[in-house]
Amino acid sequence: MHPPEDGVASHRGELVVVTGMTGAGRSTAAKELEDLGFYVVDNLPPTLLRDVVRLVDETRGYEQPIAVVVDVRSGSFFETLQANLAQGATGRRTTLLFLEATDDVLVRRQEAARRPHPLQAGGRLLDGLHRERQALADLRSDADVVIDTSNLNVHQLTARVAEAFGAPDNLRLKITCTSFGFKYGIPVDADLVADMRFLPNPHWIPELRPMTGRDEAVATYVTERPGAQDFLAQYVPVIQTVAEGYLREGKRFATIAIGCTGGKHRSVAMTEELARRLRELGFDATATHRDLGRE
Repeated sequence: MHPPEDGVASHRGELVVVTGMTGAGRSTAAKELEDLGFYVVDNLPPTLLRDVVRLVDETRGYEQPIAVVVDVRSGSFFETLQANLAQGATGRRTTLLFLEATDDVLVRRQEAARRPHPLQAGGRLLDGLHRERQALADLRSDADVVIDTSNLNVHQLTARVAEAFGAPDNLRLKITCTSFGFKYGIPVDADLVADMRFLPNPHWIPELRPMTGRDEAVATYVTERPGAQDFLAQYVPVIQTVAEGYLREGKRFATIAIGCTGGKHRSVAMTEELARRLRELGFDATATHRDLGRE
């Protein structure tokens, strides 16, 4: 166990509840939280949540951040977990981290690990996954942070957890602006989704086609098209309004997904510009690009 570092000073006294789908990376997330200075308890029955917090308070002090991993094997105890979180029963600032992935990815991971699903009950692996999604549906809707690990390797997931829980500034809303291609599907962890297909596509301009939205020529072309500046000018205030509400409700992380057809030109350029404008307004905003390079 690593002692808390200054880098997680703003997470002192925080309780992170890690849950989500089997095979989505709960153990990886827990290991990273431990490296970040959290006291980690794996596979905790929710009924013992308050006892663990009390013991850590007594032995390590209230400032010691805690992370507990709760999975579907807890069964009906999930109702106890939701009640405790809703009532603030632990007395700590609590963040619910939910990890998920698509069924096909989870099947591949479980088959590679040669492990049956805990809810499989002698049936198909997919049957267990569907039962698990149903059991976790309410927790998924209440989650403060959702990470879709379908396209993430271990190192990328570790970086996402470190980004969320290792930054020293925890007082502002942390916004992740991510570009994506509609033909690859909408990001499941998106809080807000915007469609850039109303802008002309640089794909049809031969000299711009091989470039991406990160290239100055493409970025200039996209942001100077009719409607681009109007969209940014009107969408940023929407985000500001939503951000104020999120903070009032205790939600400190938001994902804004900006899409175009393939996730290469328009969405990338607009995502970079949106993140830049949000940073100028004082938000902790970063730009990521889910499908860049996928073509």
